Amino acid sequence: MKAILVIITFLFSLLYSNILQSQTINWGNLKSEERHILNVNAGWEYSFVYGLSYGYHLKTKMPIILESSISFASGEVIFDDFKTKIGGQIHIYRIENFRFNAAIHGIYRRYGNPIVTLQNFGADASITIGYYKPKWFVAGEFGFDKAIVTHFKHTQIYEEVYPEVKNGWYEPSTGGNFNFGIQGGYSFKKSDLTLRAGKIITQDFKTTPMIPFYVQLGYNYKLD
Repeated sequence: MKAILVIITFLFSLLYSNILQSQTINWGNLKSEERHILNVNAGWEYSFVYGLSYGYHLKTKMPIILESSISFASGEVIFDDFKTKIGGQIHIYRIENFRFNAAIHGIYRRYGNPIVTLQNFGADASITIGYYKPKWFVAGEFGFDKAIVTHFKHTQIYEEVYPEVKNGWYEPSTGGNFNFGIQGGYSFKKSDLTLRAGKIITQDFKTTPMIPFYVQLGYNYKLD
Protein backbone atom coordinates (compact mmCIF):
# COMPACT_ATOMS: atom_id res chain seq x y z
CA MET A 1 0.00 0.00 0.00
CA LYS A 2 2.77 2.43 0.91
CA ALA A 3 4.51 1.89 -2.43
CA ILE A 4 1.27 2.42 -4.33
CA LEU A 5 0.54 5.70 -2.57
CA VAL A 6 4.09 6.94 -3.16
CA ILE A 7 3.73 6.18 -6.86
CA ILE A 8 0.37 7.95 -6.98
CA THR A 9 1.67 11.09 -5.30
CA PHE A 10 4.72 11.14 -7.54
CA LEU A 11 2.51 10.88 -10.61
CA PHE A 12 0.66 13.94 -9.37
CA SER A 13 3.99 15.77 -9.30
CA LEU A 14 4.50 14.81 -12.94
CA LEU A 15 1.07 16.14 -13.82
CA TYR A 16 2.17 19.43 -12.33
CA SER A 17 5.40 19.39 -14.33
CA ASN A 18 4.43 22.67 -16.04
CA ILE A 19 5.64 22.45 -19.60
CA LEU A 20 5.68 26.24 -19.77
CA GLN A 21 9.34 26.82 -20.68
CA SER A 22 11.23 29.93 -21.74
CA GLN A 23 9.69 33.23 -22.71
CA THR A 24 8.15 33.15 -26.18
CA ILE A 25 10.18 35.75 -28.11
CA ASN A 26 9.79 37.26 -31.55
CA TRP A 27 13.49 37.27 -32.47
CA GLY A 28 12.68 39.17 -35.67
CA ASN A 29 11.32 42.08 -33.64
CA LEU A 30 13.81 42.15 -30.71
CA LYS A 31 16.12 45.17 -31.03
CA SER A 32 19.70 45.25 -29.77
CA GLU A 33 18.99 48.17 -27.43
CA GLU A 34 16.00 46.43 -25.80
CA ARG A 35 17.52 44.89 -22.66
CA HIS A 36 14.60 44.08 -20.36
CA ILE A 37 11.70 41.78 -21.28
CA LEU A 38 8.72 41.57 -18.91
CA ASN A 39 6.19 38.80 -19.42
CA VAL A 40 2.83 37.72 -18.03
CA ASN A 41 1.19 34.50 -19.16
CA ALA A 42 -1.68 32.15 -18.48
CA GLY A 43 -2.53 28.73 -19.80
CA TRP A 44 -3.78 25.22 -19.25
CA GLU A 45 -1.53 22.30 -18.27
CA TYR A 46 -3.42 19.80 -16.13
CA SER A 47 -4.95 22.85 -14.45
CA PHE A 48 -5.14 26.59 -15.04
CA VAL A 49 -1.62 28.03 -14.64
CA TYR A 50 -0.48 31.65 -14.62
CA GLY A 51 2.96 33.16 -14.30
CA LEU A 52 5.41 36.04 -14.47
CA SER A 53 8.90 36.13 -15.96
CA TYR A 54 11.76 38.53 -16.57
CA GLY A 55 14.40 38.34 -19.27
CA TYR A 56 17.64 40.28 -19.69
CA HIS A 57 19.03 40.64 -23.21
CA LEU A 58 22.83 40.45 -23.05
CA LYS A 59 25.13 42.64 -25.13
CA THR A 60 26.67 39.74 -27.04
CA LYS A 61 27.31 39.05 -30.72
CA MET A 62 25.13 35.94 -30.55
CA PRO A 63 21.77 37.01 -29.01
CA ILE A 64 21.32 35.58 -25.49
CA ILE A 65 18.50 36.18 -23.01
CA LEU A 66 18.95 35.32 -19.34
CA GLU A 67 15.62 34.75 -17.63
CA SER A 68 13.83 33.81 -14.45
CA SER A 69 10.18 32.97 -13.91
CA ILE A 70 7.58 31.85 -11.43
CA SER A 71 4.27 30.16 -12.16
CA PHE A 72 1.33 29.03 -10.04
CA ALA A 73 -1.43 26.49 -10.43
CA SER A 74 -4.87 27.82 -9.56
CA GLY A 75 -6.13 26.62 -6.19
CA GLU A 76 -7.37 27.69 -2.79
CA VAL A 77 -3.87 28.34 -1.38
CA ILE A 78 -1.70 30.18 -3.90
CA PHE A 79 1.67 28.94 -2.62
CA ASP A 80 0.70 25.25 -2.40
CA ASP A 81 1.65 24.56 -6.02
CA PHE A 82 4.27 26.67 -7.79
CA LYS A 83 7.37 26.46 -9.96
CA THR A 84 10.42 28.70 -10.28
CA LYS A 85 12.95 28.59 -13.10
CA ILE A 86 16.26 30.23 -13.92
CA GLY A 87 18.25 29.87 -17.10
CA GLY A 88 18.36 31.35 -20.55
CA GLN A 89 17.86 31.01 -24.26
CA ILE A 90 20.12 31.67 -27.21
CA HIS A 91 19.57 32.48 -30.86
CA ILE A 92 22.00 30.07 -32.51
CA TYR A 93 21.57 30.28 -36.27
CA ARG A 94 19.75 32.26 -38.95
CA ILE A 95 19.03 31.80 -42.66
CA GLU A 96 17.22 34.95 -43.77
CA ASN A 97 13.97 34.89 -41.76
CA PHE A 98 14.36 31.31 -40.53
CA ARG A 99 15.91 31.07 -37.05
CA PHE A 100 17.10 28.27 -34.78
CA ASN A 101 16.95 28.85 -31.00
CA ALA A 102 17.73 26.77 -27.89
CA ALA A 103 16.99 27.14 -24.17
CA ILE A 104 17.91 25.45 -20.87
CA HIS A 105 16.69 26.05 -17.29
CA GLY A 106 17.07 24.78 -13.77
CA ILE A 107 13.78 24.17 -11.96
CA TYR A 108 12.46 24.14 -8.41
CA ARG A 109 8.80 23.22 -7.89
CA ARG A 110 6.46 22.44 -5.02
CA TYR A 111 3.25 20.43 -4.97
CA GLY A 112 1.06 19.92 -1.91
CA ASN A 113 -2.03 17.83 -1.22
CA PRO A 114 -3.71 16.34 1.90
CA ILE A 115 -1.35 13.33 1.78
CA VAL A 116 2.10 14.73 1.03
CA THR A 117 4.12 17.81 0.15
CA LEU A 118 6.56 17.29 -2.73
CA GLN A 119 9.57 19.49 -3.45
CA ASN A 120 11.34 18.81 -6.67
CA PHE A 121 14.54 19.92 -8.42
CA GLY A 122 14.81 19.36 -12.14
CA ALA A 123 15.73 20.86 -15.48
CA ASP A 124 14.31 21.47 -18.92
CA ALA A 125 15.74 22.02 -22.38
CA SER A 126 14.07 22.99 -25.63
CA ILE A 127 14.70 23.94 -29.24
CA THR A 128 12.63 26.23 -31.45
CA ILE A 129 12.79 26.54 -35.23
CA GLY A 130 10.64 29.13 -36.95
CA TYR A 131 10.00 31.93 -39.40
CA TYR A 132 10.35 35.38 -37.81
CA LYS A 133 9.29 38.76 -39.20
CA PRO A 134 9.20 42.15 -37.41
CA LYS A 135 5.40 42.02 -37.09
CA TRP A 136 4.73 38.30 -36.65
CA PHE A 137 6.29 34.87 -36.30
CA VAL A 138 5.43 31.18 -36.28
CA ALA A 139 7.64 28.34 -35.03
CA GLY A 140 7.73 24.72 -34.01
CA GLU A 141 9.01 23.74 -30.55
CA PHE A 142 10.32 20.58 -28.93
CA GLY A 143 11.32 20.23 -25.29
CA PHE A 144 12.08 17.89 -22.41
CA ASP A 145 11.30 18.47 -18.71
CA LYS A 146 13.02 16.15 -16.20
CA ALA A 147 12.29 15.68 -12.49
CA ILE A 148 15.76 14.86 -11.11
CA VAL A 149 15.19 14.50 -7.36
CA THR A 150 12.05 14.84 -5.23
CA HIS A 151 11.57 15.30 -1.48
CA PHE A 152 8.53 13.67 0.17
CA LYS A 153 7.08 15.11 3.40
CA HIS A 154 3.95 13.20 4.39
CA THR A 155 1.23 14.80 6.46
CA GLN A 156 0.48 13.81 10.04
CA ILE A 157 -2.85 12.32 8.99
CA TYR A 158 -1.11 10.05 6.51
CA GLU A 159 1.60 9.06 9.02
CA GLU A 160 -1.04 8.10 11.58
CA VAL A 161 -2.55 5.65 9.09
CA TYR A 162 0.81 4.41 7.73
CA PRO A 163 3.40 5.03 10.48
CA GLU A 164 6.09 3.08 8.58
CA VAL A 165 6.18 5.62 5.74
CA LYS A 166 9.49 7.42 5.32
CA ASN A 167 10.10 11.02 4.38
CA GLY A 168 13.12 12.18 2.41
CA TRP A 169 14.69 12.54 -1.01
CA TYR A 170 14.09 10.11 -3.87
CA GLU A 171 15.75 9.90 -7.26
CA PRO A 172 13.13 8.61 -9.70
CA SER A 173 14.10 6.36 -12.58
CA THR A 174 11.42 8.12 -14.62
CA GLY A 175 9.90 11.55 -14.15
CA GLY A 176 10.36 13.28 -17.49
CA ASN A 177 7.98 14.65 -20.09
CA PHE A 178 8.52 15.48 -23.76
CA ASN A 179 6.49 18.25 -25.31
CA PHE A 180 6.11 19.32 -28.92
CA GLY A 181 3.91 21.94 -30.49
CA ILE A 182 3.72 25.29 -32.23
CA GLN A 183 4.05 28.88 -31.17
CA GLY A 184 3.32 32.18 -32.86
CA GLY A 185 2.62 35.81 -32.19
CA TYR A 186 2.04 39.36 -33.31
CA SER A 187 4.36 42.27 -32.43
CA PHE A 188 3.69 45.99 -32.22
CA LYS A 189 5.91 48.77 -30.88
CA LYS A 190 7.53 47.28 -27.73
CA SER A 191 4.97 44.52 -27.19
CA ASP A 192 4.41 40.92 -28.28
CA LEU A 193 1.22 38.90 -28.04
CA THR A 194 2.08 35.21 -28.15
CA LEU A 195 0.30 31.86 -28.25
CA ARG A 196 1.67 28.34 -27.68
CA ALA A 197 -0.06 24.99 -27.96
CA GLY A 198 1.06 21.39 -28.12
CA LYS A 199 1.08 17.84 -26.79
CA ILE A 200 2.81 16.19 -23.80
CA ILE A 201 4.21 12.63 -23.72
CA THR A 202 6.03 10.92 -20.86
CA GLN A 203 9.62 9.90 -21.46
CA ASP A 204 8.83 6.19 -21.90
CA PHE A 205 6.64 7.09 -24.93
CA LYS A 206 4.06 4.61 -23.62
CA THR A 207 1.90 6.74 -21.34
CA THR A 208 0.43 10.23 -21.43
CA PRO A 209 -0.60 12.60 -18.65
CA MET A 210 -4.27 12.81 -17.68
CA ILE A 211 -4.60 15.89 -19.91
CA PRO A 212 -1.97 15.42 -22.65
CA PHE A 213 -1.95 18.94 -24.10
CA TYR A 214 -0.96 22.46 -23.16
CA VAL A 215 -1.90 25.96 -24.29
CA GLN A 216 -0.49 29.31 -23.20
CA LEU A 217 -1.30 32.94 -23.96
CA GLY A 218 1.41 35.49 -23.18
CA TYR A 219 2.26 39.17 -23.34
CA ASN A 220 5.78 40.65 -23.51
CA TYR A 221 6.78 44.24 -22.88
CA LYS A 222 10.32 45.28 -23.81
CA LEU A 223 12.33 48.12 -22.25
CA ASP A 224 15.67 49.68 -23.19
